Amino acid sequence: MRFRIYYDDTDAGGIVYHANYLKFCERARSELFFARGSSPAIDGGHFVVKHIDADFIKPAKLGDMLEVSHEILKLGGASLELKQEIWKDEEKLFSMTSTLVFVKNGKPARFSQESAAIMKEMFGGV
Repeated sequence: MRFRIYYDDTDAGGIVYHANYLKFCERARSELFFARGSSPAIDGGHFVVKHIDADFIKPAKLGDMLEVSHEILKLGGASLELKQEIWKDEEKLFSMTSTLVFVKNGKPARFSQESAAIMKEMFGGV
């Protein structure tokens, strides 16, 4: 997903506010589902973030065009470990590995094999 940095994405210094990198990754994950005519709420449940490991490498600035890449590192029956990176042209600005757990009714639950196949296709990896 490509997107532009707007004024409301930045802090007083004109660089992207740190929490917005997480928001950009979340939106990019959702957009992959929406682009397929689907929703990130699948099989009667949804994903919640269990863990995030983030590396802020270089700042993005007002007007920059960025792109988010995705790769599944590990896919379990009720969770996935996803690597996402934010790039400006050929320069990596941000990298994040997150563990997402699929939940139904507030409890971890297995997602279907069909949903797992769709996620592999959308996110790549594994």
